[in-house]
Amino acid sequence: MALHLTDDAEADALLTKNPLALLIGMLLDQQVAMEVAFAGPLKIEQRIGSVDAETIANCDADDFVAAFKETPAVHRFPGSMAARVQTLCRTLVDEWGGDASAIWTEGDPDGKTVLKRLKSLPGFGEQKAKIFLALLGKQCGFEGDGWSEASAPYGEKGSFRSVADITSPETLLQVRETKRAAKAAAKRASS
Repeated sequence: MALHLTDDAEADALLTKNPLALLIGMLLDQQVAMEVAFAGPLKIEQRIGSVDAETIANCDADDFVAAFKETPAVHRFPGSMAARVQTLCRTLVDEWGGDASAIWTEGDPDGKTVLKRLKSLPGFGEQKAKIFLALLGKQCGFEGDGWSEASAPYGEKGSFRSVADITSPETLLQVRETKRAAKAAAKRASS
């Protein structure tokens, strides 16, 4: 299945074919627009030559930060996010043989197991791990038992809560509206 998470066909193609690119996009998805975060892996590939865990893990840290800072920047916080991406890639090399997809394929895992594996990654807390698991289940063909329950509420069918629900420009707008409404409700509740 082809992913449509950015406004860039080349970036979406990379996310569709490269599990590490998708995982990095999820890691970058904080304090920037979702499309900017998920377009980040293509910028990395264009600037360092590949989106490969070993290549990124072994890249000189200063060179990698410089690649993040090139215009347009990969992220609004290029230094800290470059370090996070390298740390994630080092973890993947050390614990998963550099294969990001092994997190959700090795040993035919169920949803709870994949959630636990995702939460053990640097930069992946509970919410980010659940959203990524929902993305795997809703759009990437992951069929492990209980994935929808483990990713709740993001795995819910017909919802527009997160990047897991974006399949078109229209659904992107629906996700944005849901997030805006949730923020407004939270603000009212805290007043």
